[in-house]
Amino acid sequence: QERDIHPCNPLIRFLRCTGENRHGERDIYGFPPTSPGLRVGLLGGSFDPPHEGHVHITRWALRRFQLDRVWWLISPGNPLKTIGPAPLERRIQAANSLVAHPRVIVTDLERRLGTRYTSETLRALRLRYPLVRFVWLMGADNLVQFHRWEDWDGIMMQMPLGIMARPEEQVSAGMSHAARKYARFRLNPRRSSGLALRQAPAWSLLTGRMLAVSSSEIRAARYWTSLARYSASRSVILRTSSSDGFAMFASSAR
Repeated sequence: QERDIHPCNPLIRFLRCTGENRHGERDIYGFPPTSPGLRVGLLGGSFDPPHEGHVHITRWALRRFQLDRVWWLISPGNPLKTIGPAPLERRIQAANSLVAHPRVIVTDLERRLGTRYTSETLRALRLRYPLVRFVWLMGADNLVQFHRWEDWDGIMMQMPLGIMARPEEQVSAGMSHAARKYARFRLNPRRSSGLALRQAPAWSLLTGRMLAVSSSEIRAARYWTSLARYSASRSVILRTSSSDGFAMFASSAR
């Protein structure tokens, strides 16, 4: 059973400290700890609010892509949305209430790096962590509109992409502009465990059960009007178990 005993545990807060944890990974002035060759999945978004669907995708990606870590990149704002999200600190606090696992780290990296678009964030992360094997994670709905993202070709060329889809989304994702343009770089799902070791461009589309929950639905139900109300309406914890390394407990008082 894996436990992170490093006193600067980034799951509690994104702390500014230095030192090494039990894996020999270093904290670099408030940035997540790493070690050479570490496989890290990046799950970005506004997380407004975070929910059990994000936890489900994280768990799925850790297993199927054989990742060592998943970092949640909670953005200050979404350039594609006209209405801003809830305050960043509130979203970070809510995210930390959902996950309690040493392989999942909640971050405000975009704010720390001063980047606005995904392509800028990934470029800055690769410069800061040249020996880490990153994988950009996203849902199939984002792949459908991926060609509308700022410098989306640049994202494809920077690191492998891990795409997760519901069964009914597989066709639309596979027929998207990005999927067709980079079809010859698509990795068979049976070989997805080695995605982090691939040279970009490379991507893999996984299909499976997804949780029927969205941030917009939670906002519409007004559970996100305050952090206290949100915490009372749902509780999801991803933590270590003795069986497969993961346990997810979810409840929703709706």
